[in-house]
Amino acid sequence: QLQLVESGGGLVQPGGSLRLSCLASGSRSDYYTIGWFRQAPGKEREKVACLASLDNSIHYGDSVKGRFAISRDNAKNIVYLQMNDLRPEDTAVYYCKIQERLGHKDYDYWGQGTQVTVSS
Repeated sequence: QLQLVESGGGLVQPGGSLRLSCLASGSRSDYYTIGWFRQAPGKEREKVACLASLDNSIHYGDSVKGRFAISRDNAKNIVYLQMNDLRPEDTAVYYCKIQERLGHKDYDYWGQGTQVTVSS
């Protein structure tokens, strides 16, 4: 059973930085897309950043381009989200998600989420 465990959230002042970590265990495929989503109160969940294993392509949501960076440590099975120049509107629960491809089917898995609060 694939599991994702996020960590690294917390309270930070505007302009500050945080690094989120997502530890993935139990993956059965070398073909996957892994990334970060976030959901603020009263808003829909939105994509923040994702990384595709097939070609190492990376995509960012428009609101975080130039401020956030996704990366991975394959040896440790960890995906990171470095968040810089944080703004109050970045406040949300951040979720790690992996879409794993097995044969011709895709399987989605989510972590439990970690709270990020940007406030002075």
